[in-house]
Amino acid sequence: MASKDEKNLAQVVDKIAKMDEPARSLVQRVHEVIVAAAPALKPRIWYGMPAYALSASTPALVTLRHDERVNLALTEKVELIPAGGSEGALMPAAWYLEALDETTENRIAEIVRAVVS
Repeated sequence: MASKDEKNLAQVVDKIAKMDEPARSLVQRVHEVIVAAAPALKPRIWYGMPAYALSASTPALVTLRHDERVNLALTEKVELIPAGGSEGALMPAAWYLEALDETTENRIAEIVRAVVS
């Protein structure tokens, strides 16, 4: 019998597989980056989108959504820190992306690692 985490992962993989290209490949790669950067995060479906939490019973911390663009977002359950500088009190919590390169993958990994640290 599959564990809750295995079932949740299968649902996320299935959700991604049903996306149209080119979003499917982009979301799949972001999913891989998130899982590699923070193995403690458990994939699951949250409000119909792939999400990542510390366990099946805790709130999602990171979400992946595809509407017009792919969106990586942090939920309100993450400790957000004001950006400072020219951004003032704004707290970075969501990013849109249309393509991935090494710099973007590294930044996504940094963001996700900061969530679990």
